[in-house]
Amino acid sequence: MNTIISRKNNRKIFKLSILCFATMAASSLSLADASKTEVIKTDAVKRETLPKFTAKEIPALCEAKIVETQKQLDAFAAEPLVQDSAAASVLAKWDAIFASFENFSGPVSFYSNVDPDEKIRQASEDCEVKMSEFQTGVFQDARLYQKIKRIQPNDAIDTKYRQDILQAFENTGVQLSADKQVRLKDIMLQLTKIEQEYARNVRDNPEKLEFTPAELKGLPQSYIDGLKKNDKGNYRLGFEYPEYQPFMQFADNDSARKRYQIAFTRRGGEQNLQLLKQAVDLRYELAQLFGKSSYAEWVLENRMAKTPEAVNQFLNSIHDKVVPLEKQEVKTLQEFKAKTLKIPFKQAKIERWSEAYWSEKLRQAKYQIDQEKMREYFPTQAAQDWLFAISSNLYGIQFKPVKVDVWQAEVEYYDVVDSKTGELLGGLYMDRFPRQGKYGHAAVWSIYNGSSLTQRKPISALVTNFNRKGLNSDELETFVHEFGHALHGILSNTRYASQAGTSVERDFVEAPSQMYEEWARRQETLSKVANYCNPACPQVDDALIKKLNAVHSYGRGLFYARQTLYAQYDMALHSNDALKLQPLEVWKNMEGKTALGYVPTTEFPGQFGHLMGGYQAGYYGYMWSEVIALDMLSAFGDNLNNPEVGQRYRQAILSQGSQKDAEKMVEDFLGRKPDNKAFFDEINGQRVK
Repeated sequence: MNTIISRKNNRKIFKLSILCFATMAASSLSLADASKTEVIKTDAVKRETLPKFTAKEIPALCEAKIVETQKQLDAFAAEPLVQDSAAASVLAKWDAIFASFENFSGPVSFYSNVDPDEKIRQASEDCEVKMSEFQTGVFQDARLYQKIKRIQPNDAIDTKYRQDILQAFENTGVQLSADKQVRLKDIMLQLTKIEQEYARNVRDNPEKLEFTPAELKGLPQSYIDGLKKNDKGNYRLGFEYPEYQPFMQFADNDSARKRYQIAFTRRGGEQNLQLLKQAVDLRYELAQLFGKSSYAEWVLENRMAKTPEAVNQFLNSIHDKVVPLEKQEVKTLQEFKAKTLKIPFKQAKIERWSEAYWSEKLRQAKYQIDQEKMREYFPTQAAQDWLFAISSNLYGIQFKPVKVDVWQAEVEYYDVVDSKTGELLGGLYMDRFPRQGKYGHAAVWSIYNGSSLTQRKPISALVTNFNRKGLNSDELETFVHEFGHALHGILSNTRYASQAGTSVERDFVEAPSQMYEEWARRQETLSKVANYCNPACPQVDDALIKKLNAVHSYGRGLFYARQTLYAQYDMALHSNDALKLQPLEVWKNMEGKTALGYVPTTEFPGQFGHLMGGYQAGYYGYMWSEVIALDMLSAFGDNLNNPEVGQRYRQAILSQGSQKDAEKMVEDFLGRKPDNKAFFDEINGQRVK
């Protein structure tokens, strides 16, 4: 649910709108592309998989691709317009040029986040800087802008695509004076470098904390068995989620949890606080170049919300609902702690580092739900097989494993095929387990976007950091959520690659995945996981579902209050007061007003990757999207496994990409305008399951 999708969307302007996931490509490859792209033919199926590069190859290939693309654009600009057929022809050529560019830039951007070789990651990042600078120059080229502006589109799809392209030019300052263009280009280049360094400081942090065996008391033996001891007989833990999260939930030692949480929030280092401030100031200056009062005002023009005022009003309405709930839930935890430890209520204070621990204790005592025990119900491989099966039934598709060259031995690849026609729809990579230097959360990269015009097949890569043995119920929701993003890319069927898949408005892009989370909560779907267990695992029954739903409802105040805090903090940093603000001081003030308060020496903003990964002035989009997600869910009624509704949803939403505005797609699917009743029922724990 609250996953970090590290995409530098404001820089990757070839995508033509604010996107969540990176990179697309079309089917027409240059000779350079063809020499690096693996093409496998099996039973007459052409399969284009990701190319592999060495660190030494990347700089030369990067430069060659930029030179080649510039030549293609120069030729494009020089071609005369021909009436009548001009729009379709011009837009198709435009899309093909940038799709060809993404044949290289897509994999390179992806490898910078996942490749085990640090040299490849660094070379890829260096290339990203060059590509970003090149892209900015392209979209400041008045020749190209005027050519697109002069065409007269013939239908709604071309009209929308033309407008998207023109918007990308205007967002990159084609209309600005020459000196402002130079400054804008410099700002974008600086932001690229800053955002990369910020992410690298978190991702590549080698720090390990040492804990004694006594400090691990309360943790499952299976967790402890997976750790390594040092020569002192102590355990060294890093910041990977499979190590950190169980520790915070189960370790009995309060001071050990406090020490771990403080270190976790500081894993970006003091340097990241400075980098965040630099980025916020540069974004403010960028907005000023366009005559806007704030970065938020500049960004939101192209989103569903449209204005900062609309976003702040939305967040305030949620804040008013959830703050009392948050306080009540903290009080409930405090009462439970006092009763458990047989101490006075006033002495049973709940600290931020103890909230997860006592919440887990309460779940076990009140609802008899042990999240570590849930791993027995959801073995990792069985969960994947189940997810494939329910998606196959719902959308009429199949997942076929294929042996291809991958960046790490445990990575898997699957063809995604239409069940009725046998048509290859796209490819899916699965990179499930943690390792050093890998992106640390859960995310999907749409590496290549497909299109009907080019017959290019999309490729998505799902990246997680799961426990190898099994998932708890929260992690299963994360798996389903991210899989929804992957399917959004693979089941896209747009005319142009640039409009495919997740190229929708940023404050809508989470909605399909958030809706799909329901499949990880209901008995009609979860009961089927046991069918895929080998060896056998316990089956989810009605009684367990009731408990899980009760647990899901409990903690809504804490969860949504935290989400609202993140979103309001994001909006504050990107307001018209940005230059006056110090990110950590703003955070201390805002978090200090919450029920659990601010913990001295913690530095959450230095590792809040959303603010440096594409969600700046956009974190509100998680809840904005959830309003739509829960409303769309109503179309499935009491049967989540209904393939008729699934097919209608596939055609009305998933296949459309950004060919239509998000609001229009939702209206087409629901047959009415969306409303927010289900969302506020969810917050209040009153939504009917």
